[in-house]
Amino acid sequence: MKVTKYFEATRSRPDRARIRDKWIERVVESPEREVVQQDGRIRRWAPVPEANNRYLRVILLPDRETVHNAFFDRRYKP
Repeated sequence: MKVTKYFEATRSRPDRARIRDKWIERVVESPEREVVQQDGRIRRWAPVPEANNRYLRVILLPDRETVHNAFFDRRYKP
């Protein structure tokens, strides 16, 4: 999985450290929803059954493969 330096830095935060790579990869490969931002970055969401079906948002760079950010999105409504 390709990641940015920003993503590596945020992984050390306690709320982000528990997000597993396999969950991120699952969202990247099979999102429930995708939105392209004005800056070209891609937002993808999918529920994570192992985390009580909370929705994980993954932000990709415009190349559609480099992960820039990943977090559980409390405000996302399916």
